[in-house]
Amino acid sequence: MDFSPQAPPTAEAPFSLRGTGPDAVLLIHGFTSGPRSMRPWADALAAAGLTVSLPLLPGHGTSWHDLAGTPHAAWTRAVLAEFDALQRGHRHVFVAGLSMGGALALQLAARRDVAGVVVVNPGLTFADPAAHLAGVLRHVVASVPAIANDIALPGQDEGAYERTPVAAVHQLAGLFRDTRRALPRITAPVLVYRSRTDHVVPESSVRALRAGFSRRPAGLPPLTVVTLEESYHVATLDHDAGRIFDGSIGFFRTVAGAGRG
Repeated sequence: MDFSPQAPPTAEAPFSLRGTGPDAVLLIHGFTSGPRSMRPWADALAAAGLTVSLPLLPGHGTSWHDLAGTPHAAWTRAVLAEFDALQRGHRHVFVAGLSMGGALALQLAARRDVAGVVVVNPGLTFADPAAHLAGVLRHVVASVPAIANDIALPGQDEGAYERTPVAAVHQLAGLFRDTRRALPRITAPVLVYRSRTDHVVPESSVRALRAGFSRRPAGLPPLTVVTLEESYHVATLDHDAGRIFDGSIGFFRTVAGAGRG
């Protein structure tokens, strides 16, 4: 199947579509970005017959000033509510996320009976050591340049904020911490797509994910990591997008066929 990224819709628009089958997928976008970065993936899943929900996270889709005042608990509550709504009407509910959305997807899997998880360049640690000082720096510096459009494919735009609020980086640190602690509680199978070249999320995030999974009881589904050779951080809009879309569809079908959930 050819799902090469096309010109995406506006970043602010959430997406939902009732599929023809009994299963659903909750897609979660990344930090300072929006549904635009995930919309081609949502379209591919919907074309495969899956019900898809791609919400707009609190503090996103407006201005970076709104994000500066949003606690990470608001992101967590939003994805929990969306998952619970999907679970009431579907046989299996999967969750998938990009970057911060990957952290939210993993934390959700530790708190709910998720059928399976797919994450793309999930964030669990910071590349810049200064991010750990955001709790102090936010009182001095309101924002820093954008973390956006780390994409190898020309002509793509994820629609992220033009500035990154330092207060929100402090909240992101809290989300990462809580998610790392929750990893041993995940019982669902997890598929990770990891770009060999990623200028946003460091390799220590994948090491943290592996370490968390190593503390799980024996006999649980494995963690599978697939390397993306041609894409940067926002791989859902990059050269390997079709590989992610096809691979996730196959993963969901395999898990659903095995009767999990």
